[in-house]
Amino acid sequence: MTITEETVSLPTPTGEMRTLVSRPASVGNRPGIVLFSEIFQITGPIRRTAAWLAGHGYTVVTPEIYHELEPAGAVLPYDQAGAEKGNADKVAKEISSYDADARAALDYLSARPDASGRLGVMGICIGGHLAFRAAMNPDVRAAVCFYATDIHKGSLGKGMNDGSLARTGEIRGELLHIWGRQDPHVPLDGRNLIHAKLEEVGANFQWVEVNAQHAFLRDEGPRYDPELARACLGFALDLFHRTLS
Repeated sequence: MTITEETVSLPTPTGEMRTLVSRPASVGNRPGIVLFSEIFQITGPIRRTAAWLAGHGYTVVTPEIYHELEPAGAVLPYDQAGAEKGNADKVAKEISSYDADARAALDYLSARPDASGRLGVMGICIGGHLAFRAAMNPDVRAAVCFYATDIHKGSLGKGMNDGSLARTGEIRGELLHIWGRQDPHVPLDGRNLIHAKLEEVGANFQWVEVNAQHAFLRDEGPRYDPELARACLGFALDLFHRTLS
């Protein structure tokens, strides 16, 4: 289906959060998905992913995850300087602010007049970790985490002591974790640590590992794997259709 896009500013405890809203153009009550970006914020590949989800019948909100650190509308480039800036911002922001931002995005989706009342989250790279944390909100029915960084190290946010793994038992919805086996940012021992914790707490989860590098989903750059991206986005859509639609 065709979609519309607009930009809104959502209030948070640390200031206005510029947010992309992508939704079907047709009238109807829609489930909502919060899409959390990579460290580069709302790049072309992230915007296209939001549009793809919206085109399948969802209202998708994509917040600028560094809204209190970067100018509104800032997009960091996919180069060394952009990566260094994004990684610096990642540990300059309080973990409580990440959580407050997620809650603000979820509340916005819930309050929309076209909301169905069913919420999901999805994230890529740091966004995968943010989706994991957002899933700790009891109204989140489904979460998709693409190669979520730093969960195994607990190193997200200022102080690099996020405690996400210890809080895994708070997640009540269904999780889908997707990993690249050749991803140096989340090696085998890190993936095993997360998997073991999910088993320990009795989480409702699916686990997919593919032969791919970090950022294989990003449709820009040398690590993009179109066939694996198609398959793994299909897994994500299956979960959202089953739990939200």
